[in-house]
Amino acid sequence: MINVKKTLFYQGINLLWYEIKDFLITLGNIGKDFVRVAKSLFVLKMDKGTLIEQCSRFSVDSLPITLTIVAMTSIIIAMQIAPELAKQGAGNYVGSLSALVMVRELSAIMSGFAIISMIGSSYASEIASMAVTEQISAMKVLHVDPVEYLIVPRFLAGTIMMPFVVIVSTFCGLACAAIISNLTAEITYLNFINSMWHGLFVKDIFVALLKSSFFGGTIAIISCSCGYSTRGGALEVGTSTTKAVVWSFVAIAIWDYIFASIFYL
Repeated sequence: MINVKKTLFYQGINLLWYEIKDFLITLGNIGKDFVRVAKSLFVLKMDKGTLIEQCSRFSVDSLPITLTIVAMTSIIIAMQIAPELAKQGAGNYVGSLSALVMVRELSAIMSGFAIISMIGSSYASEIASMAVTEQISAMKVLHVDPVEYLIVPRFLAGTIMMPFVVIVSTFCGLACAAIISNLTAEITYLNFINSMWHGLFVKDIFVALLKSSFFGGTIAIISCSCGYSTRGGALEVGTSTTKAVVWSFVAIAIWDYIFASIFYL
């Protein structure tokens, strides 16, 4: 008789069930940790020193890689659209199009991706290392709430500081786009700026800042939750870090779709 457990069909079903179960457990852990964070914020319980440290880390420490990615992305896009629009006699629209692309989508998305890669992964690995080395258990023995001490400041830092990161990266991206447009299509800086302000609305800026705040909070809570729920050893630390990065990328894409559907459809 055929051993059912050795068939490819059984192994495929078993793997699918494992992935579904892991997805539901991770989602449940994130939801549970978010509720605990919300309770701590409601009663204003947090470590203020850690909050200031994490705000600096989330913004200042992440700026070099964030600005590099956003700047290079805006340069590539400007190289593509500026000469083509100038050929069609639509050079006056280069600034407007660049501003809409940067403010509505690119700046927040690319900044989010950069912060996930640098800050989110470090959050997950740090807290996961603390979990597997029983440092979190030691906090509980000393009557220190790990969520209040570790997760709340990071979540608040992400929510508060992400809009500032997006503002700086947007200015950087638009400046790079203006320079490249001038070099490749001879579009003057004054023309670019006038076009930019004619095509940009207060609503676009408001949505970008609100969306970026959601991005920052989501990156922080997912990364911290994946690290906090880690059990095992060094292998599980790597798995949790990878899971935090993947989940954060997916969450940002979902948030971006939700905001686009609400405000622009």
